[in-house]
Amino acid sequence: MPRLLILLLALFAGAVSAQDARPVRLKDVARVAGVRENPLTGYGLVFGLSGSGDSSRNRATLQSVANTLQGFGISVSLDDLASRNVAAVLVTAKLPAFAEPGQQLDVQVASAGDARSLTGGTLMLAPLLGPDGRVYAIAQGAISVGGYQVEAITASVQKNHPTVGWVPSGATVERAAPLGVAGDGRHLSILLNDPDFTTAQRIVSALAASVPGTDVRAEHAGKVTVDFGQVPDSLVAEISRIENVVVNPHRKSRVVVNERTGTVVAGGDVRLGRVSISHGELRIEISTTYSVSQPDGVYIRPSANIGSVVVPDSEIKVSEGVAPIVTVPEGATVADLIAALRAIHLSTRDVIAVLQSIKAAGALDGELLIQ
Repeated sequence: MPRLLILLLALFAGAVSAQDARPVRLKDVARVAGVRENPLTGYGLVFGLSGSGDSSRNRATLQSVANTLQGFGISVSLDDLASRNVAAVLVTAKLPAFAEPGQQLDVQVASAGDARSLTGGTLMLAPLLGPDGRVYAIAQGAISVGGYQVEAITASVQKNHPTVGWVPSGATVERAAPLGVAGDGRHLSILLNDPDFTTAQRIVSALAASVPGTDVRAEHAGKVTVDFGQVPDSLVAEISRIENVVVNPHRKSRVVVNERTGTVVAGGDVRLGRVSISHGELRIEISTTYSVSQPDGVYIRPSANIGSVVVPDSEIKVSEGVAPIVTVPEGATVADLIAALRAIHLSTRDVIAVLQSIKAAGALDGELLIQ
């Protein structure tokens, strides 16, 4: 095949159905309402670059450097700043739930100007703000880029993206995370990662059997509410017991296709109806050659209409191969289909097109997701 087809299928293809999915802990398919990460964003400067920072065209960077020096008691004019050893960057991080002051976070740094590389730079003290505009962390440290860019007069070599980097454990939390477990302690909301009515009802049944004395009900396909009746002595202990309850989630039959990478991922429970596939191959080749037509004779005073002319000569060839026919029986899996399509030497892109056509024909018993 021209390109590698990556097909990841379930190990138990055809042995288990979607209703008999592997039991998992509740914490693997759901989360407690209010427990989530919070985005942090900041603006800062990276110093120590070897001539690969922002140019003097970035007035914002020059102004930022002048303001920083002003904080150290040094007054300079923007016209006196011409170094390319500084770059303006945007700093982002994620504040985990229940984060307390002193906890360290990983920080991502991305160039905001025309810097060529952040390799070797050091992020200067930068405050990180939450959506409410308050400072929750302070970031600073050496940047790890994981790439490089080397330039010469007529050539350049680049690996990865040298204008984006990380500062491992580069931020220190200064203010506790503002969000926690939602509710007054008597009620607990469980939010499903993948909303599904069947899974929600199975969670209700599992919690009712494992956590007696509570009122458990499904609000909708993505939310289950647990009512303790009164505030428990230890909410942490109750949540720990709830999130370790084993449930049997309902797995949806899906085929995921990524057209950019040519990846096809299918569950073992995805079945096909009886379908016949005919795939033809049409090739069109266009070749063009150019020749120069010169005027005959010698002209003492040539006219403006007399001169050399470049004449293109195009040739078109059309060839169409024999369209092979593949028949897939009722109840076959996507793995059987891929094996049949590989037998007729279809490329990855053609396999994706066939899957789309099978779904349109109503012969794919599952959901087709195109990424």
